[in-house]
Amino acid sequence: MPSKAQHSLQYASLPPFLRSMRENAGFTQRQLADLLGKPQSWIHNCETANRRVDVAEFAAWCDACGVRPQTGFTRFLKLVR
Repeated sequence: MPSKAQHSLQYASLPPFLRSMRENAGFTQRQLADLLGKPQSWIHNCETANRRVDVAEFAAWCDACGVRPQTGFTRFLKLVR
């Protein structure tokens, strides 16, 4: 039986990566949520794999944390390879 994509092994590294990016930028979940126009619970759900992050959301997360999306994606790929 297929499981949700956010619970796959390939996806498992993304939530902690997002959290570390937020923390390295010096933001609380609430501060990042305000920058992205989302509720704090949305950040929490992304960082705990309760919610899948799409590529556009990943790019916005990177921008808000002061990381170029291309750089963020490159860093993530190095982490999972």
